[in-house]
Amino acid sequence: MSATAAPKALRVGFILSKSFTLSAFALFVDTLRLASDSEDRSRRVNCDWDVLSSTRNFISSSSGIQVAPTAPFADPSCFDYIAVVGGLLKDDEPIDSYAQAYLRKAAKAGVGLIGLCTGSFILAEAGLLKGHTACVSWLHHREFRGRFPDIEATSEQIFRFDGKVATCAGGSSVADLAATLVRHHVGEAAERNALEILQIRHRRDATDLQPRNPLGLEARDRRVHLAIMMMEQHTEDLLSIDSIATMTNVSRRQLERLFESDMGASPSAIYMKIRMAAALNMVVRTNKPLIEIALETGFESLSHFTRRFRAAFGDTPSQIRRDGRRQAS
Repeated sequence: MSATAAPKALRVGFILSKSFTLSAFALFVDTLRLASDSEDRSRRVNCDWDVLSSTRNFISSSSGIQVAPTAPFADPSCFDYIAVVGGLLKDDEPIDSYAQAYLRKAAKAGVGLIGLCTGSFILAEAGLLKGHTACVSWLHHREFRGRFPDIEATSEQIFRFDGKVATCAGGSSVADLAATLVRHHVGEAAERNALEILQIRHRRDATDLQPRNPLGLEARDRRVHLAIMMMEQHTEDLLSIDSIATMTNVSRRQLERLFESDMGASPSAIYMKIRMAAALNMVVRTNKPLIEIALETGFESLSHFTRRFRAAFGDTPSQIRRDGRRQAS
């Protein structure tokens, strides 16, 4: 970024992790590009951005596409936000120590931080989500809670602003987050220009729910949808139906009526289906001991778990695991 360049309304520095998610980066950058100028002329009039790195080495995305850094780690106060783009969780060190130190320096300078996709994991690992609630994808919710039990996490919203920190579940919701920032810093016309060219009919808000239908359970009512997502996120530390009703701002009786209307079953029955589906997945796809699976799906004893499992699937967990291995051999 040139020191003599005219000031931009919105300036974002990107830190790309190893095996970063290309779509998350591309959607954010293209929203900035299209919002920065009128039509599709792509001049950096209202927005500016750089890919920051301690080296000039190309950074490989999870798809194998590589991106070249465009600037070193300059003074973070040159930017309104530093956005870290996460990716595959298999890497023990998704960003180097220089990038971690830079994120801490940016936070200390009061620069906004953004975690895109699994970038929330990187911010948490750097100690930058203490006292904040992270928005993570439903796909990674259990792993996030396992790694960072002291950090509040939600997998209900598509993105979340919490003070100077924003986190985003990833996917197409990155464009919604970027458009929200454009609207705030540049204006409605810039936001509209970007979204129309991207063929996005309207920007979703932070309060919009992540599109997730466990077991194919499509809920028409937002409160039922939210309740089902809560159930899926709490298969080990079970929530009471009363607690779920409170968190969805309805009475237990009203929640039961909504479930009967939308799902044709009670909240308790749907919760058990979700727990049993999680158990079946672990029985078939992992080598975890059955008692561990029982505990992770909210059962206090293996015998109780086995009875419920047989009632749901017609065979015991041991039989299904044994038959599955026999078919695979």
